Amino acid sequence: MKRIPLLLLLAALAGAQTKSQSGLDTAAMDRAADPCVNFYQYACGNWVKTNPLPADRSRWGRFTELSEHNEKILLDILQGAAQVRPGRSPLDQKIGDAYAACMDTATINKKGIEPIKPELDRIAALDSEADVVGEVIRLHRLGIPVMFSFGARPDAKDSSRTIASVGQGGLSLPDRDYYLKTDPKSAEIRKQYLKHVQKMFELAGDTAAGAEAKAALVMEVENILANASMDRVSLRDPNKSYHMMTRAELTALTGNFPWDQFFAGVGAPAFEKLNVSQPDFLRQISANLSSEPIEAFRAYFAYHVLRASAQMLSDPFENESFDFWGRYLTGAKEQRPRAARCVAVVDRQLGDLLGEKYIELAFGADAKTQINQMVDAIEKSMGNDINTLPWMTAETKKAALAKLKAITNNIGAPKKWRDYSKITIARDDYYGNALRTTEAMLKQRIDKIGQATDKSEWMMTTPTVNAFYSPQNNTINFPAGILQSPFFDPRRDVALNYGGAGVVIGHELTHGFDDQGRKFDGDGNLRDWWTPADGAEFDKRAACIANEYSGFTAVDDVKLNGRLTLGENTADNGGLRIALMALHDTLAGNGKVLDGFTPEQRFFLGFAQIWCENVAPQEARSRAMTDPHSPGRYRVNGTLQNSPEFQKAFSCKAGQPMVSADPCRVW
Repeated sequence: MKRIPLLLLLAALAGAQTKSQSGLDTAAMDRAADPCVNFYQYACGNWVKTNPLPADRSRWGRFTELSEHNEKILLDILQGAAQVRPGRSPLDQKIGDAYAACMDTATINKKGIEPIKPELDRIAALDSEADVVGEVIRLHRLGIPVMFSFGARPDAKDSSRTIASVGQGGLSLPDRDYYLKTDPKSAEIRKQYLKHVQKMFELAGDTAAGAEAKAALVMEVENILANASMDRVSLRDPNKSYHMMTRAELTALTGNFPWDQFFAGVGAPAFEKLNVSQPDFLRQISANLSSEPIEAFRAYFAYHVLRASAQMLSDPFENESFDFWGRYLTGAKEQRPRAARCVAVVDRQLGDLLGEKYIELAFGADAKTQINQMVDAIEKSMGNDINTLPWMTAETKKAALAKLKAITNNIGAPKKWRDYSKITIARDDYYGNALRTTEAMLKQRIDKIGQATDKSEWMMTTPTVNAFYSPQNNTINFPAGILQSPFFDPRRDVALNYGGAGVVIGHELTHGFDDQGRKFDGDGNLRDWWTPADGAEFDKRAACIANEYSGFTAVDDVKLNGRLTLGENTADNGGLRIALMALHDTLAGNGKVLDGFTPEQRFFLGFAQIWCENVAPQEARSRAMTDPHSPGRYRVNGTLQNSPEFQKAFSCKAGQPMVSADPCRVW
């Protein structure tokens, strides 16, 4: 039977479902809602109503909708690559056998706990401080960063070079506040976490009493780490996480922990200085962990091995891991289908190999040309916006424009693909594949210490539905995965494309000038290039945004943290403004009414509809504590209530909910 290419089939289906002239998803709208009262409901109300949470999701929105579309493309690629046939390319062998190994549940279940048994036995035999240090080294090499974090990253004040960095880490729960908060819900989560840790130890062979005792020891160690950890809002300030030290100074800080042995053990190149991101964290845990019994370290290390490996072990381990981390903590009712999980595994392990195949199918030359034109137009608009800011002096404007001009745009895929040629992928060794890819990628990263920074490196794989700004590379990066409908479609109305992908582009550009990004110059160096008066004016305007979003309720009695979400909210507000300016320049007054909406109205609808979503209450609570992004409804309404252009487009009047009495504007 002749096979219809998946992309052509999906395109045909999408075309059949599009009934509007412009490409606007009119079926998603709730026409009964007043756009000046709740624009999110107006733009997304029917989508929210007709798209309940799938059983295997804790959050379902337009991002996940597109992710699932991309997932089907990747699945088609992997299923084809997994077929053993003469002449199969080395690339297909690697991604195909990685997928096949993940899908081979019979072999995985037959092996049970066997893949990690040697590691657990080694941990059980720890008998001295030297043994503990050796195990810390070993687990870091395996990609399990116990106790603290260590890695390579650009020097914040000299981004041209990559340096070693050590800082806080080692927790299991999503944030230190899960350990520290005293409200009933936080106490309940800790109780359930203890039960989960106990069950994992029981699955590993411990008695119920022994497993319960070990779980208590794990919590004891993690409480020490949590109490020493810096909070998320403080972590947003790059100046608070920059402390250059010599190796000797680090050793003195931490009570003579054998750092030289650690650095050599993890395979780091020679270096003399490093950044110690959170000195107080290392000082506190060095003092407070010194009195912990050896049994506590055994329990802590063993659980972290179990947790990191659970999804690669037999069904009982994988199911228990999902029951706590998925079902209880996020609200998903069931696991994603095995094939979908295996697609994610290959994307995580061999993302650039899979990305090479994906981009051939999903991102044509015409799409790339249009996106580049859009980026150029939005960068021009941002320059005009900076030039006309009423609150910024000429001196700071000049520096801001220089930084804007220095931004590098990366569209579709990285300029260089990662090299996986030395990694062995075996069709019958799921756990071993994960171990080898993790070790190889960590080695590639650590080997960069002392080298010139590779500013072309990406943090995401090509099929990812996301985008990012890198302050130290001063780059905006848009994987091909997000440059699809509903964010972008080269065949649809330009106003919708500017409202979707255009606002995302503007959002990432604005990150270069948010409360974090503004602290780095055009070369990616942490440097204050603002006049004191302009810095104070920025802080005042940013505080308006922070206070506004702190008033929004995430779920039940949980409010958003406006300081945690400040950068993303600033980028939403600024990105919307400059994308609309670019649309006006592009249309040059020639816009038409389509589907009963002006170009400006379609722009705002296109923007709002990328944020349609449904979220489980558990997930909403977790995100309010850990996610720097606001929920979709506030990314829409919170941004638009500050926009006079939106209010003009929909004839909103003062006093209506979508017209803020005290609108905030930074950019």
